[in-house]
Amino acid sequence: MNLDKILKRVQKPGRYTGGEYNSVKKNPEDVKIRYAFCFPDSYEIGMSHLGMKILYHLLNEREDTFCERVFAPWPDMEEEMRKEGLPLFSLETKTPVRDFDFVGFTLQYEMCYTNVVNMLDLAGIPLYSKDRGEDCPFIYAGGSCTYNGEPVADFFDFFSIGEGEESTLALMDEYLSWKASGEDRQGFLKRVSRLKGFYVPSFYDVEYNEDGTIKSFEKNTPDAPDKVRKCVMENLDEAYYPDKIIVPYIDVVHDRIMLEMFRGCIRGCRFCQAGMIYRPVREKSPETLLRQAEALMKSTGYEEMSLMSLSTSDYRSLGCFTEELLKMTEKEKVSLSLPSLRVDNFSLDLMSKVQKVRRTGLTFAPEAGTQRMRDVINKGVTEEDLLKSANLAFTGGWTSIKLYFMIGLPFEELSDCLGIADLSKKVVSEFFKTSPEKGKRPSVTISVSSFVPKPFTPFQWARQNEMEELREKQVALKEEINSKFIKYNWHESTLSVLEGVFARGDRRLSKVIELAVKKGCKFDGWDEFFLADKWEEAFREAGLSPEFYRRERSYDEILPWDKIDIGVTKEFLMKENENAKKAIVTPNCREKCSGCGAACFKGGVCYE
Repeated sequence: MNLDKILKRVQKPGRYTGGEYNSVKKNPEDVKIRYAFCFPDSYEIGMSHLGMKILYHLLNEREDTFCERVFAPWPDMEEEMRKEGLPLFSLETKTPVRDFDFVGFTLQYEMCYTNVVNMLDLAGIPLYSKDRGEDCPFIYAGGSCTYNGEPVADFFDFFSIGEGEESTLALMDEYLSWKASGEDRQGFLKRVSRLKGFYVPSFYDVEYNEDGTIKSFEKNTPDAPDKVRKCVMENLDEAYYPDKIIVPYIDVVHDRIMLEMFRGCIRGCRFCQAGMIYRPVREKSPETLLRQAEALMKSTGYEEMSLMSLSTSDYRSLGCFTEELLKMTEKEKVSLSLPSLRVDNFSLDLMSKVQKVRRTGLTFAPEAGTQRMRDVINKGVTEEDLLKSANLAFTGGWTSIKLYFMIGLPFEELSDCLGIADLSKKVVSEFFKTSPEKGKRPSVTISVSSFVPKPFTPFQWARQNEMEELREKQVALKEEINSKFIKYNWHESTLSVLEGVFARGDRRLSKVIELAVKKGCKFDGWDEFFLADKWEEAFREAGLSPEFYRRERSYDEILPWDKIDIGVTKEFLMKENENAKKAIVTPNCREKCSGCGAACFKGGVCYE
């Protein structure tokens, strides 16, 4: 492999060299399983992903397994690799990906699908599972997108649904047993389908009606379950968490320790897929978190730690836990950071303590500009909550606040969008109520994204706004913001609309993705690489309409993801959608159980 020559001609050679501190290197001859962990985006994005950090070290703690990392090469590197005939390779040993036993992708974002196909092509692996022979590795995926993996189902041998700490180890054990049995490739897939939390798409047949909706979705193999229930770690104190993580040699997006405090969310925002698929809420004890934090500080030398969860400020022992954690971090000169905060339980005292070492801006997520819309989406916060929190922050010396909003939500009117400008101006006004020091000025940044309906949410049946509708709302909002203290950022609606197609898509989209890759589509989540015209061509050639996938669905329609069971029932999601129409707020899980169905997992908040 003439890698050295190539690396001299690319932008960031550090993306491909490996050998980072705390990375693992084994002798391939000493193991029975070689596992390529593939992240379908750049090194900087992939090395920021917590799931990869967990599973990489989990697998490498097995003496019989060697897990190596693979990332999507940046276009300049891919060009050189194709020119030199160099196949996609792993970082640790530079082994061609096609020589591994497992090629495991993590799918976190629908707009990475072209990178998956491009990586398989670069690896010399047949794109479609039906074309793979006995000598091919098993190609599978986990991650949030696999809850509806149908748009890429034809490319994968199977999917892992849910949390992977236990199921991944079970898969490795099953592989060793299969290897010893002498069964063929199909025999292993049958074994996989019997494991908890694994979905083999080829074991199910889909038929369509003349109008394009699904007519039937039935299994064709007796071994396959009628429904695949997600895997859940019942006790996070006992779940695997690495005591060391890889420290990259180049800057990555989240270059710090990430301390996962709990999984799930008690809030039930109706647009949020993560809040539904990761139910029930399960917390780690403060003792476990402190032990993990201490180990990671010692093993990495990082100067920053982020407290991670869907709604970190809902952690029940947050106050006393951060008091103890700060004793550790201040001693080691490690700063703490929190993700976006809920405006209804913002604590100035907590933020002052957390940002003692290094002060950063504050981020809040009101999500909608009017109270009616916040009730529609079940956000559970009021304008008073936001303004009170902003006043507290400004009084405490902060001058910079970032606010997250969405447009294009179900049952939204133009006045709801313009309410974002009105609310942002009120936040600015709170600054001047605090008698600021002379010369100080507020900086309020509003970031506005376009709503994308997601599977397993109360809005999974909703119509998605077309590009023209979203652009009209964006322009109207921009004109309404006429304050020099407010900066307005928005995300390109074309990308959001395409994301919505694949979020709720079916198997017929695999052909569209293949065609798009052949036309040069890849790194679609990056504005500089997104080729909207090529996607339009791909849909036309495949004979499919994006508008079909953006339409409103009926409750009795068969959905592409109906074979997956997340515990939360469809009946609950329907009820929440009806509540949204009436702007009725549903209490959070700790205030009152709503009977969502997640209690079937026998743990977490449901049994507190």
